[in-house]
Amino acid sequence: MQRVKRVLVTGGAGFLGSFLCERLLGEGHEVVCVDNFFTGSRRNVSHLLDDRSFEIIRHDVTFPLYIEVDEIYNLACPASPVHYQFDPVQTTKTSVHGAINMLGLAKRVRAKILQASTSEVYGDPEVHPQKEDYWGRVNPIGLRSCYDEGKRCAETLFFDYWRQHRLRIKVARIFNTYGPRMRPDDGRVISNFIVQALQNQPITVYGNGQQSRSFCYVNDLIDGLVRLMQTADDVTGPINLGNPVEFTMLELANLVIELTGSRSKIKFLPLPVDDPRQRQPDIGYASRELNWKPRIALRDGLAKTIAYFDDLVSSGHAGSAAAE
Repeated sequence: MQRVKRVLVTGGAGFLGSFLCERLLGEGHEVVCVDNFFTGSRRNVSHLLDDRSFEIIRHDVTFPLYIEVDEIYNLACPASPVHYQFDPVQTTKTSVHGAINMLGLAKRVRAKILQASTSEVYGDPEVHPQKEDYWGRVNPIGLRSCYDEGKRCAETLFFDYWRQHRLRIKVARIFNTYGPRMRPDDGRVISNFIVQALQNQPITVYGNGQQSRSFCYVNDLIDGLVRLMQTADDVTGPINLGNPVEFTMLELANLVIELTGSRSKIKFLPLPVDDPRQRQPDIGYASRELNWKPRIALRDGLAKTIAYFDDLVSSGHAGSAAAE
């Protein structure tokens, strides 16, 4: 039988973190959710509060944390441009100081630790699709660099702790993920499109709409994270986790309009600075090492996500969910 572990999830009240807490509790583990609630929400974990194996701590990972745990999933950091550009200095601190503090904790208690990195480390890539050995093309002084470079530095720290202190590390590079519990004001393309479509507002597409992304449903992504944590110690990553099926922004906009039955029209706006033109993961490494691949098609995942946002919008909770 699997040993019950005490697992720390930083950013545990966020979009991804709340699903991860749910998954770990379902496997019988004790879960400590840490969040400063900048983008996370108590609403996301309210259904877990009565579980005796779940506890929640309000804490900012830029400060040290002293607890006893067996494993650490470091997910703490705003992930959408709207939120990470709100206070770019704090975003960099969250990635860098947060990594230092969580690595220090892992070293003290001899815990295994997983870093939620990002496909943004590849920047606006010149290689397509992106494999883990591609070093990326990132503007180090651009508006997005607080997130991109913060995550790149966090990866550096993880591998230095692995080499210098033999810490057991895992690094996952997460590609665009979507699903219920995304914030209505998230600013990322799927939440934007769905909220606009449900309100019959113009769908804002940037550039000519031909830039592409690959969208992974949240349950598939969480399964990949858990599988990575369970691998042998010599499997460190970095390892891409995402859906390799690529869609243009125009294709996504039209699919959202179709699934919502919206009367929205598409409105084209200038492309943001440093916005990547293409983003698609090569998941060969994840397939080999984790026996993992996404199973939920975009149409099916969007239907679940639209139902969640439809409930928020129709109940008038969209504003309150964004403010939490």
